[in-house]
Amino acid sequence: MNLTINVDADVLEQARLRALQENTSVNAVLQEYLEHYAGLNKARQAAIDHLLELSRQATSRRGGGQWNRDELHER
Repeated sequence: MNLTINVDADVLEQARLRALQENTSVNAVLQEYLEHYAGLNKARQAAIDHLLELSRQATSRRGGGQWNRDELHER
């Protein structure tokens, strides 16, 4: 979806220079900000936290034991 905004020319020029220094674009910076503002980062972080919790609860096929090097590299 496209969005049109009005920004002071000097502000936009400084934003472009900073984005260039950070190897990004003004568009990418605004998109990241809007995702954060809309709360999407919270949902993403909650999903990551849930996945990490599942991985902590998971057990190996050996009933909770640790995998050894040979088992990890079996084909």
